[in-house]
Amino acid sequence: MLPIVAMLMPSWMDPEYLLHWLGDWALWGTLLVVFIECGVLFPILPGDSLLFAVGLFIAQGSIDVPLWLACVLLTIAAFLGNVSGYYIGRFLGTSLFQNPNARFLKPKYIEQTHEFFERYGPRALVLGRFVPIVRTFITIVAGAGRMDPKKFFLWTAIGAVIWAPGLTLLGHALGNVKFIHDHLESTLLLLVVVSLIPMVVEYFLARRRRRANGAETAKHAAPKHAVTKD
Repeated sequence: MLPIVAMLMPSWMDPEYLLHWLGDWALWGTLLVVFIECGVLFPILPGDSLLFAVGLFIAQGSIDVPLWLACVLLTIAAFLGNVSGYYIGRFLGTSLFQNPNARFLKPKYIEQTHEFFERYGPRALVLGRFVPIVRTFITIVAGAGRMDPKKFFLWTAIGAVIWAPGLTLLGHALGNVKFIHDHLESTLLLLVVVSLIPMVVEYFLARRRRRANGAETAKHAAPKHAVTKD
């Protein structure tokens, strides 16, 4: 299964390829990817798996940076990415999401993210970190909805602290496990697939909700036959 996935995925979605390509700039390139994915309108990036891979590479010595420093810098990048997304939403609203045929800025992304935000409230800024696409657009929705900046900064900081160091530390903890070391490519590809599961689940749940709402609307819109007495 995994070799097929590897052939279908573009090379920049493969965290191992990306980190090797960046070479000595691996950590700085990762900071840029995290910043962009967390708020600068480009959701299709390997954020989860890339953080995990950075932890693995630090454990193996391929990235020569102290683990604590990497965690601090990645947290800052995730936080600043969200802040930029918030202010994009605050100043531009959702006006960028008008074309249903757009490649990345699809109106349905905003609709799905808005539903996610409505369901979880401010906690969505933490939970959304672990949901691809939602991770990018949740800040746009928060900004467009004029969420209180102090509340936004608090919740998005909590999310950044849990998400970025959490996945990096997990990768570092598993970096010297022999099985992981011997099957690094397969492990990273599997992580990419796993990281997409929340997006797939949310997609089907959104479809179910729309179908249920449509059925409910149709039920209420059905003509009612008047009852006449003989």
